[in-house]
Amino acid sequence: MNLFYQPNIPQGIFHLNHEESHHAIRVLRMNEGQELNLTDGLGSFYLAKITKPDPKKCEFEIIGNKSVEPKPFHIHIAIAPTKNADRMEWFVEKAVEIGVDRISFMFCKNSERKVINHERIEKVAVSAMKQSQQAWLPKISEMIPFKEILKILADQKMIAYVDSSNPKHLQSVAKPEKRYLVLIGPEGDFSKEELELALQSGFEKVSLGQTRLRTETAGLVACHTLNLIN
Repeated sequence: MNLFYQPNIPQGIFHLNHEESHHAIRVLRMNEGQELNLTDGLGSFYLAKITKPDPKKCEFEIIGNKSVEPKPFHIHIAIAPTKNADRMEWFVEKAVEIGVDRISFMFCKNSERKVINHERIEKVAVSAMKQSQQAWLPKISEMIPFKEILKILADQKMIAYVDSSNPKHLQSVAKPEKRYLVLIGPEGDFSKEELELALQSGFEKVSLGQTRLRTETAGLVACHTLNLIN
């Protein structure tokens, strides 16, 4: 099933944007009267019928809808973006497919990247949401300073820190059906000062396993682990 995205359906916008219209009319060769499956990324699926098969502005009418309740848990991964932008896009794609509610990019002392292409990342997230047939689009935050990330509220706040003496694995620390915030550091890891600030702010130091993981792999492991325990 091809799923199309129109976030403004609740505001009465009943047409696809240029990119989605082109895909429906030019690529899939859909015609007037054919049915479209849509999501607004806000928790609803819609069944619609094409009324104007314009490849630049495909118009439709809604003939049915279904709401999807939010999960009883909330996963927020705050991650320092890698120097290689492709690796962050890979992380976002896979995390959305597995199930994540919010991704924040944070700037740390050892960060190698200070800016991200937010528009590009959003497109990757939308594509992954559609591919995995989901009704909720995760919130993607722009770059946030490390100290500001520490102020975000959550039931359980954890910092993944490379430390061979750390016996607590995320899987044993996280409790089901909570709001989680997990910090994933840059390729050079968090500084000692950042670790201390996080601990003072109520974060718990956790391990993601015995092997040293790349930043994007660590983010995905955290996301997958939290989904598994729920």
